[in-house]
Amino acid sequence: MTDHSSQNICQPELRTAFSTERDERVAVDQLYQQLDWPELNFLLFFCSAEYQLDKLAAALQQRFEGVLVAGCTTAGEITAEGYDQGSISALGFSREAFAVSGQLIGGLQQFDFNDAQGVVEQLSERCLEQQIAPIKDHSFALTLFDGLSTQEEKVLVTLDSALGSIPHFGGSAGDDICLANTHVYFDGAFHTNAAVIILVNTSCEFRVFSGHHMESRDTKLVVTEADSEQRRVLELNAEPAAIEYSRIVGVPVEKLNHESFALNPIAVRIGDEYFVRSIQSVNDDLSLTFYCAVENGIVLTLMEPGELIFKLDQQLTREEQALGEHLLTLGCDCFLRRLEAQIRGKSDPVSQLLQRHRVVGFNTYGEQIDGMHVNQTFTGVAIGRKV
Repeated sequence: MTDHSSQNICQPELRTAFSTERDERVAVDQLYQQLDWPELNFLLFFCSAEYQLDKLAAALQQRFEGVLVAGCTTAGEITAEGYDQGSISALGFSREAFAVSGQLIGGLQQFDFNDAQGVVEQLSERCLEQQIAPIKDHSFALTLFDGLSTQEEKVLVTLDSALGSIPHFGGSAGDDICLANTHVYFDGAFHTNAAVIILVNTSCEFRVFSGHHMESRDTKLVVTEADSEQRRVLELNAEPAAIEYSRIVGVPVEKLNHESFALNPIAVRIGDEYFVRSIQSVNDDLSLTFYCAVENGIVLTLMEPGELIFKLDQQLTREEQALGEHLLTLGCDCFLRRLEAQIRGKSDPVSQLLQRHRVVGFNTYGEQIDGMHVNQTFTGVAIGRKV
């Protein structure tokens, strides 16, 4: 059995754990050994979609009986040792510093403002019962979505209204870029077409943030025909979408793939900021399917990657220095960023950077920040010591 205790973060407030074991029961046993402390109040995990999820769910329910557990499948894990694949990364929260409540949201298509208000009220009441801190200024929300549900935008806008001043971030579950089955976990089972919302109320300092390293180019693309329900763009600049995109990035249509999309993203501008809308696939009818919502008439800007390592280091340092004493950062990192790092031969330096900044989390099919669904960003919460 691998001993990860020397690498893991072990503080009174938070502990991290991870396992690279392929056997579900053995992997969960390893997590349990690393997180077995009386203060454990909430377990958050991110696991490879290669695991047999029914076996993993049964092992988690048995081992962590009486503990609130939530998580999702990934397009790659971030452990206390940096990037990993085919593993489980986990984070344990103590009952002394964190009041945590959670809820599964099924039937995402029907989720409305009344539902959102009810969920936020229930989560707040359950946190207040634990008497850690007032909700206002001492809470953040985390959402995990089925990454193939195509419902993030609708649910997030509604949820953001109900959350009010509570900052919120999250990520969409992945499946190692198979684009077949992505799952969220809550209350003993894995679910599809669902989301999990977690309210974290804490006496620790924290900062919710989001950023990317993309830089705008001069080229513009107008969405002239789209099926927003399916996140498909049929035409760009009144031409078949794949043909026009292929032309502006200089890559033949038949060679367009995840690598092309990672290195030639397109973004929508809101105010002075650009928000990436990543392409998922080219369809037989030469339309493009996106990871984010796209609508008729929006203007997209061609982007190019800037200095990923420099920008990420700068951002993580800034958030950490704003805290009295940084414990760790929970991060949702788009899988296309990780793919870009691989293409450019920078996976190891990025992984080492994440390890140095004490980041744990996962590679996503989309990131969420304060009611918005975005792509090719790093979104997270930096957590400091209890004040």
